[in-house]
Amino acid sequence: MDDPYFPDGNSTRMTTPTADNNLLAELAGLGRLGLGSALGTLAATEPQHDPRPQEANAKLDAMVDRIRSLTAGMSSAASAAASLPAAASPAAATSIEGNPPRSSGFVPQEPKSFHAAGLNDSLVESLALKLLLARGDSTGREVADQLKLPFILIDELLRGLKNDQLVAYRGGAPMNDFLHQLTDLGRERAKRYWNHCTYFGAAPVSLEDYIESVKAQSLAAQPTTAEHLRRAFGDLVLSERMLDRLGPAVNSGRGLFLFGAAGNGKTSIAERVTRAFGQEIWVPRAIGIDGEIMRVFDPVNHEELPLEACEGLYEKRKIDRRWVRIRRPTLVVGGELTMSALEVTINTSTGICESPLQLKSNCGTLVIDDFGRQRMRVEELLNRWIVPLERRYDFLNMPNGKKVQVPFDQLIIFSTNLEPRDLVDEAFLRRIPYKIEVLDPSPEDFKGLFLSLAKNMGFPDRPEAVDRLIQQHYAPKNRPLRFCQPRDILLQIRNYCSYKDRPLEITSEYIDMAVENYFAVM
Repeated sequence: MDDPYFPDGNSTRMTTPTADNNLLAELAGLGRLGLGSALGTLAATEPQHDPRPQEANAKLDAMVDRIRSLTAGMSSAASAAASLPAAASPAAATSIEGNPPRSSGFVPQEPKSFHAAGLNDSLVESLALKLLLARGDSTGREVADQLKLPFILIDELLRGLKNDQLVAYRGGAPMNDFLHQLTDLGRERAKRYWNHCTYFGAAPVSLEDYIESVKAQSLAAQPTTAEHLRRAFGDLVLSERMLDRLGPAVNSGRGLFLFGAAGNGKTSIAERVTRAFGQEIWVPRAIGIDGEIMRVFDPVNHEELPLEACEGLYEKRKIDRRWVRIRRPTLVVGGELTMSALEVTINTSTGICESPLQLKSNCGTLVIDDFGRQRMRVEELLNRWIVPLERRYDFLNMPNGKKVQVPFDQLIIFSTNLEPRDLVDEAFLRRIPYKIEVLDPSPEDFKGLFLSLAKNMGFPDRPEAVDRLIQQHYAPKNRPLRFCQPRDILLQIRNYCSYKDRPLEITSEYIDMAVENYFAVM
């Protein structure tokens, strides 16, 4: 591990943060002259004919050079910070999808002790020993980085393990650290931990802390206005009536049915609902429940939003690194949904638990696409969720036999092109307070969407071509308009022009060809 002060890793040349701070404090004591003036004062007070030995003069020169290097870095950083616009400040939230920043205000703070983190020494000991068993040897800072805990706590733990003869020092490391390896006794204990569970990642967050985080970041705490909704659906063509129906449903943070003919954008609407809320939340990497470790952060379904890089030598933000900042989640599941995805699953070979979909979607949106076509019976899904939808909490069965209560805090959207009455009974429909039909577009909406998409794809503006399309290929055959058809027809024309190596253009010939292909069996 390289020394952050001297990249060559020579620990004998290392300058400690305390020494640097003391030096700057002495410099500041020269008066309110500013850094540059203080250096000038130091230089002016240096005698012209110094009777001290040459070695002492060399030490003084080294000290002045060190002060100059520190103050130069601070001055450049201050200048850079002063020149940054407000939106580029690390403290400012990043706008996502054109929406203004909206934050819940929840930020996990770095724990001061294992007890404050909801951990005990035995759990952290097991993680550290399993890490050393897997890697062979690691420095204390590498262990702290893997477990996402402060180094000062891990260093104290490793010293205790050394006193118990479970860990030995293999060598020194920069910044008052050591290279650690397991003893024979430590290896035996690590193997016993390993046989129970092979997990040695970030230390888990307590269930109580997770529940509090969901309350603080709940959708119910993020009221959505008409302006938020318009921004969220800015890239879709939706009537004001549709927005007015969606708004209260989204604000409820509970659940809604989107139904209607296929191709009218039900899935597109459902996927964009989350944009209307605050853009970022914090989720734990894992939760600890009575000795079981359940992973929550899922790189497949969660998009991480890394923190801005810290300027300077030290990390001043005291953030609990066991948590991950992510974009407010939107999980979409379709016909592949099974009952096992809604329960805690355990990998029998590793002993690691995986959280269910509804837990991963907390504080976000869970979209059940093509509802009624799942591999599980509709009745099974409804019976599983009929109580959580009403009470806003769920019960999970852990592998050790314990049943735990967890938040059920997400907007669930059932999207289907089937008639809801044919799928579910009245008791379940009562628990989904909003049922919104996504209707076919009007000829004006269809034309507007067609021209807008054509412009984005690089086609020249041809309104008369759209009128001809509707009059010749839709009206005579009483063919219904769908929101997906302008995109699909334009893609056919673009692909044909690319194949023939011709410029993009909307002609009668191209439209007839695209319609013939698209509606061949429809």
